[in-house]
Amino acid sequence: MLDGELYRADDPELAAERQRAQELLRHYDATRPSDRDERDRLLRLLLGEVGEGVVVEPAFRCDYGSHIAIGAGTFVNYDCVMLDVAPIRVGARCQIATKVQLVTAAHPIDPEPRRLGWEHGEPIVIGNNVWLGSGVIVCPGVSVGDDTVVGAGAVVTRDLPARVVAFGNPARVHRRIGNGDTGGTVQPAQDAAG
Repeated sequence: MLDGELYRADDPELAAERQRAQELLRHYDATRPSDRDERDRLLRLLLGEVGEGVVVEPAFRCDYGSHIAIGAGTFVNYDCVMLDVAPIRVGARCQIATKVQLVTAAHPIDPEPRRLGWEHGEPIVIGNNVWLGSGVIVCPGVSVGDDTVVGAGAVVTRDLPARVVAFGNPARVHRRIGNGDTGGTVQPAQDAAG
């Protein structure tokens, strides 16, 4: 499965791993907002790698968890889904907005193996300091380069390079990030008399 080969999700070993993940997620999602230590402990039991200062807001969903690595200082907002039948690697200092989906799971195009329940997966890599806007969907096998911004609602079907702004369905690069992109600065409105 992790090598991208066809597999059956009803395999008993895989079913047991998914059940373990679902039990941990149930506990994680039930924690109090003030209990950051317990959330951190459960997240470290669930995921393959968790950097320092990672915050994942509930509700969070994944298949196995053990195939997910999240770098230091990354923030994952509410209702994120990471289907990790193949590895998912999220870099450091990323901002993952609400309802983002990182989906490694895929199915054969040929209808016969699909009818028989065969699946496969392709890894996803999100670079450092990436911002994925609300509702972004990253498809199987896609990489997003460092410092890239992906606009809300985009469907990322192909790799995106570093330091670009991309949006749309399918997501397309609209421009490079440049010196004028300091962001966060709000200019005061001028007085009508001024």
